[in-house]
Amino acid sequence: MKQNGLKQNGLFEMKQNGLKQNDLFGLKVKKKIAMLTCYDFQTAKLLEQAGIDLILVGDSLGMVVLGFNDTKSVTMADMIRHTAAVARAVEKTPIIGDMPAGSYNSAEDALKNAKLLLEAGANAVKFEGCRPEIVSVLVKEKISVMAHIGLLPQTAEKYCVQGYEKDDAKKIFEDAMILDKLGVFAIVLECIPLSLAKKITENTNALTIGIGAGLHCNGQVLVINDLLGLNQKFKPKFVKQYTNLSEKITTAVSNFKEEVLNGKFPLDKESFH
Repeated sequence: MKQNGLKQNGLFEMKQNGLKQNDLFGLKVKKKIAMLTCYDFQTAKLLEQAGIDLILVGDSLGMVVLGFNDTKSVTMADMIRHTAAVARAVEKTPIIGDMPAGSYNSAEDALKNAKLLLEAGANAVKFEGCRPEIVSVLVKEKISVMAHIGLLPQTAEKYCVQGYEKDDAKKIFEDAMILDKLGVFAIVLECIPLSLAKKITENTNALTIGIGAGLHCNGQVLVINDLLGLNQKFKPKFVKQYTNLSEKITTAVSNFKEEVLNGKFPLDKESFH
């Protein structure tokens, strides 16, 4: 397994053992963190050029790239291939590799599969839920861990906001405290009330990365396809669409087809003599 060195990007210094909680605590008060999902070489190049802070090779690729109805069908082979593609593109941006459903049923499985993601080029791994036995094993092996609580797409029966009920909010907060104490460097908070996200952020050393969790988190993450307007069927409340590539791509392809049919492409300048 290669050294899991952290690449320099202005946020984090080069470290042999990846992203660590203590090194990042100062960021909670210094600046916000911008993280996006990414699944391919060319997009990763663009994200690094734009100065994105963290890249998550998310299991959301199952829905936005592979065409599944959810993330549950994503395999380790899928995640390894896409993590490697992203890693080949970036020079300095830290990469988080998502552990797909079924890859961390036991601590032994989690360790084996986390190492595979690191070998593919990830600097840290992420998995869903509060699994102290898994975090403990990975941290002991000096593998950097990003946690994920609130809405858990790999196991959720339906997608909805978590933590409205008092008992649910208490459980999410307690899970955050456990994960923080175990040494995760960050916690993704998905679809929880902003007041709960604020409370967690104020009481943890780990960075909090929100997706549908409000502005009090230390950072934010979105699925790149949602941000770019490539997903025409699904737009959650928490998504802001910064452009509409679906419309632009459709227009460009239509123009190409029309020029081919009308003999306007290729012209002499696109031809060899």
